[in-house]
Amino acid sequence: MKFASYALVTAAYNEKALIEQTIRSIAGQTVPPARWIIVSDGSNDGTDEIVKGYAAQYSFIQLHRITEEHPRNFAAQVYAINRGLSLLEGETYDFVGNMDADISLEPDYFERLLEKFALDAKLGLGGGSIYERASDGIFAERRGNRVTSVAHACQLFRRECFLDVGGAYLALPYGGPDTHAEAVARMKSWRVESFTDLKVFHHRRTGSVGGILRGWFRQGKMDYSLGTLPMFEAFKLLRRLAARPYVIGSVVRLAGFLDCYWHGEKRSVPEDFVHHFRHEQRQRLANLWRRRDAAPGAQ
Repeated sequence: MKFASYALVTAAYNEKALIEQTIRSIAGQTVPPARWIIVSDGSNDGTDEIVKGYAAQYSFIQLHRITEEHPRNFAAQVYAINRGLSLLEGETYDFVGNMDADISLEPDYFERLLEKFALDAKLGLGGGSIYERASDGIFAERRGNRVTSVAHACQLFRRECFLDVGGAYLALPYGGPDTHAEAVARMKSWRVESFTDLKVFHHRRTGSVGGILRGWFRQGKMDYSLGTLPMFEAFKLLRRLAARPYVIGSVVRLAGFLDCYWHGEKRSVPEDFVHHFRHEQRQRLANLWRRRDAAPGAQ
């Protein structure tokens, strides 16, 4: 069977400890990428040497190094990814994807994902479910995975869909380029789906860089910057009270959300996006309420 071609871009900053398993995971795919650009964003820990070693073995791997000075923030990763995407301009691939430098995949991950795209012409963005290592060392499905959302760690776009999204990720001050991209894809009438039978093993816990509480505070600011409905934010935080860090995580995330309101921060996305994003959130709240009413024993 002839599979569609795909290209990948990965942004890496001092990923010496984790990037080798990621490279091995992609090199071992039953359907490897036609091209994979790994953008080293000024790494100084030996990341580049590891990538160069594998690039000498696999012709589809290319190292691109960013050397100019710039702030180390959440927008930096997006700039690095977009730099890699710019190197693909003028080349034709059926699919283009972003992949983090700290994940690993099952050997037939992309083969099975491409099969799913082949079965649905309106599937514009697809990927697998995120699994993270628990305290006992066993990988478990991440709390918060949704079939209607594809995590930034491993997003694959149909080429036409990615062009509709803008052909690049939007650099946002508090993160969330994946959320923005998938919402724009739905705005453009593409379908977005995360498949539970495809596993993405994330070797660094989400939000662990820079500290968990700082990560939760930043995520609250991210929600605000994307235009999240206050009612939706409150509902989301109530559901996460039982997640580690217990209670305090939700409180800190709410503090980040309210901090933006208090300072009257300007959102980083257009008003038409905010309107669509909030419409989706209202629909999700309404659907949850309908399911509650339809549940056995509901009054």
